[in-house]
Amino acid sequence: MSSSSLHGSCFCKKIQLELSGEPHAIALCHCTDCRKISGSVYTLNFIVSTTDLRISGSSPAENPKTSDSGKRYVNYFCGDCGSPLYGGAVDESGKLQTAVVRAGCFDDLEVLKGKKPSVEIYTAQRLEWILPVEGAAQFEGECSLGRGAKM
Repeated sequence: MSSSSLHGSCFCKKIQLELSGEPHAIALCHCTDCRKISGSVYTLNFIVSTTDLRISGSSPAENPKTSDSGKRYVNYFCGDCGSPLYGGAVDESGKLQTAVVRAGCFDDLEVLKGKKPSVEIYTAQRLEWILPVEGAAQFEGECSLGRGAKM
């Protein structure tokens, strides 16, 4: 990712996000939760430090739950149009530890070109007709992504 910021929004554009800095990873997730959140068979996510993510406009709605891994996780989405924006594991105080930004919210498709995933997680739940991404690390469950990031 270049040093310039990436911009995104929800479908109705009431919530905007700006992402600066380099992601810890670009990940495909095949877990049940991500399938339900996205309405698709997997999600493409930019894993970033919370300090690199800025939200403006309306405040996102929150959907807290216990993830497949047993951790407290909060998903943030637009309460008006329902677009999933980001999520992440939270600590005991409810503070987001690392942001998992849904790649579909980026406004510029060019941002995603050449942004091949570096990791695939929950591959044990991947559908058999979906091939592994060549060169991406494969994990049957969650993994540590370095710099304290987990997904």
